[in-house]
Amino acid sequence: MSTRTSVTVRVPAKVNVQLAVGAARPDGFHDLANVFLAVSLFDEVTATPADSLTVSCEGPDADHVPLDRTNLAARAAELLAARHGIAPSVHLHIAKNIPVAGGMAGGSADGAAALLACDALWGLDTPRAELLDICAALGSDVPFSLVGGAALGTGRGELLTPVASGTFHWVFAVADGGLSTPAVFREFDRLAAAEGTPIPEPEASPALLSALASGDPDTLAATLANDLQPAALSLRPQLADTLAAGLDSGALAALVSGSGPTTAFLVRDPESALKVAAVLDASGTCRTTRVAAAPAPGATVLP
Repeated sequence: MSTRTSVTVRVPAKVNVQLAVGAARPDGFHDLANVFLAVSLFDEVTATPADSLTVSCEGPDADHVPLDRTNLAARAAELLAARHGIAPSVHLHIAKNIPVAGGMAGGSADGAAALLACDALWGLDTPRAELLDICAALGSDVPFSLVGGAALGTGRGELLTPVASGTFHWVFAVADGGLSTPAVFREFDRLAAAEGTPIPEPEASPALLSALASGDPDTLAATLANDLQPAALSLRPQLADTLAAGLDSGALAALVSGSGPTTAFLVRDPESALKVAAVLDASGTCRTTRVAAAPAPGATVLP
C-alpha cells in the first residue's frame, strides 16, 4: 500500500463531434459511432485515506451531485478495491467544474478520476487495460474520460480507437436543469418508431474524421452531427433558441452536446469564442457559458 496522504486527479469534459446511434439492442443499449473530443473544462477528484468510503463535492451545481454510493466516483473506488481484495477506505472530494447532467460526461469524468486517484493512493499499479475494463463496467463514457484526446468510441461507446485531431475552439451554453441520458435515448427510440424507417448501422463519417485531422474549423463545421439532437430538442424545445442565438452570433456550427442539454458551438479562434459567449450570455437563452479548447489530455494525476 502507498504511504501517500492524498492524490488529486484532473479530468476533462467531452464533446461529441459525431454521435451516430443505432437501433436499441436486446440489452437496452444502442450501438454507437461516437467521435469524442476532450475539452479543457476539468473536474478534480482528490482521494484521501479514510475509515470508510465517503464523497463530498464543491463547485457549480454541487448540490445536484449525489454523495452516496450511486456516484460514479464512489462506484469506481468500490470496483477497484474489490478487484484487489481490499476495503474502499477513502474519502473522495470532487471539485466540480464540468456542467452537471449536461451531456459533457461530468459524472463519467469523476468516475475515471476517482479510479486513477485511488489506484495511485493505494499504490496498486493496476495495468491500464484493467483500469479500462473497470471504466467500461462503470459506464459507456468513462473509458474516454480516462484516455482523453480524440477517439472513436464503438460498441456502446466504450471501445476506443484514437483518432487524429487538430486544435479547435468551442463555446458551451449551459442550460437550466439537466436532461436524463436514458430519457433522451428513450425519446430517440420513440421518434424512430414513429418515423417507421429502419435505423442504419452507426458508422464514423470519413469526412468528419478527415476534417478533425486537418485542424480546419470550417471543414469540421460542415460535418458535425448528433443523432440524439432531435430527441433532446423534443424534450427541451427551448434549446433551439440557444442554438439559433449562437449561430446568429457568428459560431461556425452548433449542436447539442451528447444527450444535452448543454449546447456546443464551434468557433474559429479564441477571440471568436469570447464574442459568441458574450452574445449567448446576453441572449437569455442559457444560464451561463463556458469557453474551451480541444483536444485536452485525459485523467491526469497532479503533482
